[in-house]
Amino acid sequence: MKMKLSIITINYNNCAGLQKTIDSVIAQTWRDFEWIIIDGGSTDGSKELIEKYQEHFSYWCSEPDKGVYNAMNKGIAIANGEYLNFMNSGDCYTSDDVLKNVFEKANNSDVIFGNWVSVYKDKEQLSDSSKLDVPFILIYHNICHQAMFFRTSLLKYKGYDESYKICADWARNVELSLQGISFKYVSVTVCRYDMNGISNINDNLRINEEDRVKSIFPLWILDKIEALNDYEHNKDIQAAKELFRSNILFRYPAEFFIRSLIRIKHLF
Repeated sequence: MKMKLSIITINYNNCAGLQKTIDSVIAQTWRDFEWIIIDGGSTDGSKELIEKYQEHFSYWCSEPDKGVYNAMNKGIAIANGEYLNFMNSGDCYTSDDVLKNVFEKANNSDVIFGNWVSVYKDKEQLSDSSKLDVPFILIYHNICHQAMFFRTSLLKYKGYDESYKICADWARNVELSLQGISFKYVSVTVCRYDMNGISNINDNLRINEEDRVKSIFPLWILDKIEALNDYEHNKDIQAAKELFRSNILFRYPAEFFIRSLIRIKHLF
């Protein structure tokens, strides 16, 4: 039976976090979804927890994998829903009505995204996606993938690049935006995203992978970003306007990108 949504949860030795995620998904009032659990061969009781709740899953496995993106790609290969959402162990929906609210507001866009709450040890921070201008924002940082719903066919056609350790989802979002894929914002705070493991990531790895993602953008876009940044820094309003006007004749999606790159929008 075709479902509207496939939820994919990946886990490795995070039994307590997995319990939190399970509780959140089970509580959803909107039920037009299947649920896939990909566990990396956990030894902390996660497998036993999955077995306890297995009636809720359309598919689950507990076996060694090659990392986060390999596990996500396993889930993508199995998914049957029209859309995909990744809600990994330790992450959860912000309320029981999140999925109901998302799909009431969503249209047939290729990628749907909302707001998210980043949860740290000592604080929480709301990211309001209504202020994000895709693809402009993707030049600077990623959108939380737990707050995103992807048309499944896009990720089945090409999944996540497993040569990345931490930035493959960002890279894939950039590729999709460069293809002119439609991104639709919905005014729903979708998830609480557990940030407590992020600080353990090697800084050199992060920098190298972030630079690799930014290299996906064509040079002409990167050059114009640098020029716009300089103009903004120097408050050279006229130069920024001229840069904008000199590119308005570009065909889509080039014009789309130039318009998205303008930070000081009130000038235009």
